[in-house]
Amino acid sequence: MIDQIREEARQRFSELGYPTTHDEDWRFTSVAPIARTNFAARGAGPWPAAARQAAGVRIMKLSEAPVEPFLARYASYQDNAFVALNTANFEDGIYIHIAKGAQIEEPIELAMESSANGQPTVWYPRVLIVAEPGSQATIVERYSGHGGTYLTNPVTELIAGDNAVIDHYKLQTESNSAYHVSTLQIQLGRDANFRSHALSFGGALVRNDVNAVLSQGSECTLNGLYLVNGAQHIDNHTTIDHAQPHATSHELYKGILEGKSSAVFNGRILVRKDAQKTDAKQTNKNLVLSEEAVINTKPELQIHADDVRCTHGATIGQLDAEGLFYLQSRGIGRAEARDLLIVAFARDIVDRIKVAPLRDQLEKLLLEKLHGSRN
Repeated sequence: MIDQIREEARQRFSELGYPTTHDEDWRFTSVAPIARTNFAARGAGPWPAAARQAAGVRIMKLSEAPVEPFLARYASYQDNAFVALNTANFEDGIYIHIAKGAQIEEPIELAMESSANGQPTVWYPRVLIVAEPGSQATIVERYSGHGGTYLTNPVTELIAGDNAVIDHYKLQTESNSAYHVSTLQIQLGRDANFRSHALSFGGALVRNDVNAVLSQGSECTLNGLYLVNGAQHIDNHTTIDHAQPHATSHELYKGILEGKSSAVFNGRILVRKDAQKTDAKQTNKNLVLSEEAVINTKPELQIHADDVRCTHGATIGQLDAEGLFYLQSRGIGRAEARDLLIVAFARDIVDRIKVAPLRDQLEKLLLEKLHGSRN
């Protein structure tokens, strides 16, 4: 079954090819540096196990798990070239199964580490998460790396059954010369509750796609924080598909840009014809700290129902001069005052992270990157 999916995806990628800036969804992100690099495959794994594996959780290799009803059924390789690339090339992956009604207290943590190994390399991590009805769990995916040029191209499919409650965290701290192109595909059952936290700090060229399909009465929250400096480029594309009525979505992405960096936020909310009583709110806020930094933000609403409540908004601003002056007038140095204001801007996202060690790490990363940008 997996071999057949691989072959179909391989054929589809040969038809699609790498996207270009002529494609609307990629108009601000050129993947030409990826397309012209000859990557050597780094192989599968070693695949990490959960940091803590409690009763009610099964973690297996995809090749050893009953994945046919789920694998590649949600993350479409028909219209996304990088999903097709991953599906055609992943050698194995991780299957996480959370039993019906299980309440998993400790986070299930996966650490994916890449390296260049003396030449440009590529890795295709594949994760399938199935949360049965009534289950509750927290999933943490960490992506890091070291060395020279490499590409990490992960795909995660997450299926949450009726009344499931799932928190998902993704922390990306790739090396400064790495490429990272990922897709998180979420399918929510009736009255399911899902929260995503996408935290991007590393990489030279990064693209994060987060797509969620909502069922009746389900609730979806997408939070994101991205900090770019130097010549970094990070592109966040999100799609929330209100496929059925009485569903709710909340989205808040915040970006901090320094140096000659660039970022993209494209948030799409789709309300289908029968999705009456939809309630959707989307916000993107950006703090631009350099005259050479560039942000392109594009909120989108596509509404085909008439009894809905949908709002969206985007802001781009600089540090508050009055706030900076006030802190300095209280004896705080300019650099420290600047950091305080930046951290305060990010606090709204940081405080939403319920995993205490991850929240502490995020605060540390934020300060380290701010300090590093001035050295």
